[in-house]
Amino acid sequence: MYTNKSSFTIKSWNEDDRPREKLLNKGRTVVSDAELIAILIGSGSRAESAVSLSKRILSAVEFNLNALGKLSIKDLCSFNGIGKAKAVTIIAALELGKRRRIQAALDLKKIASSADAFEIMQPVIGDLHHEEFWIIYLNNSNKVLQLSQLSKGGITGTLVDIRLAFKEALNVGAVSIILAHNHPSGTLKPSESDTKLTAKIRKAGESLDINILDHLIITEKAYFSFADEQML
Repeated sequence: MYTNKSSFTIKSWNEDDRPREKLLNKGRTVVSDAELIAILIGSGSRAESAVSLSKRILSAVEFNLNALGKLSIKDLCSFNGIGKAKAVTIIAALELGKRRRIQAALDLKKIASSADAFEIMQPVIGDLHHEEFWIIYLNNSNKVLQLSQLSKGGITGTLVDIRLAFKEALNVGAVSIILAHNHPSGTLKPSESDTKLTAKIRKAGESLDINILDHLIITEKAYFSFADEQML
């Protein structure tokens, strides 16, 4: 049993081992994921340092930051030393990183491929536990005008109102759109309903002179493109 409580406080460590000082003196790139989380949570518990606690949390998700981002407040609070305030801080930081990635993707001059569309949509829906259907609205240079969630469903599906999709397209002046939805199951194979819905939306777009460039099925690490597979 440990008796020296001070040995677990970051202030008692060698300066080179303190994550805040390490970031200040050596730069952000040399700081490990665990050390960054330790900076966020500020302190550990009586039994372990903030860095040790952070390593334990990362170990539970196999050091995968995407998996860490899926943890709920309740999940994080299950770790001894993590309360609601620290859990919220971790979730907020990961959400900022996610939004930064989305913004970086949106700053593209234009969408030139299915991979470009995937880079935009994966942070939005790639790691969700339920299904969502989104639309990327584009101008005549394939520059993103707007991202819109069309519907939100359950684990196995979501209902899509095609009229709302094209109403928004007309509102923003889009000349083309890209459809995207996620498969929480991880399968990339389009269902029969996915194929029928794509054909229905494409047909509706023809009457309005709005082109359907692609329909992506997105999972955490990969995607299926109707355009790449010549299914449009």
